[in-house]
Amino acid sequence: MPKGYVIVTEAIKDPEGMEAYTRAAGPSMAESGARPLVVDDQPRVLEGEWHGSRTVVLEFESVEAARAWYDSDAYTEARPLRQAAAESHAVLLSGFEPPRA
Repeated sequence: MPKGYVIVTEAIKDPEGMEAYTRAAGPSMAESGARPLVVDDQPRVLEGEWHGSRTVVLEFESVEAARAWYDSDAYTEARPLRQAAAESHAVLLSGFEPPRA
C-alpha cells in the first residue's frame, strides 16, 4: 500500500496565529503517525509559480491514514486556526510504488 502525503503551502498573515495552530494541530499529527518531512520557509521555485512562503510535507502510512487525520475531530478543531492565520492550499497525494518486476 502506498504512503499518503499531505502538502500544504501557506502565505502566513499572522505568525502568532500560526503558532497557536501548530500547538493545536501537533497532538493530532502525533496521534495519526504523521511524519513531517519538510517545513521550508524559503522554497526555491524552479518552474512556474508557487503559492506562499512556507511549504509543509507530511508523510502518512497510507492515503487513508492521511484522510482520517485530516477529517479527525482533533484536526477539524485545529484547521480553522491555520485558515485564519494564513492563506493555505493543501493537497493529498498517493505515494508512488514502482511496478514489480
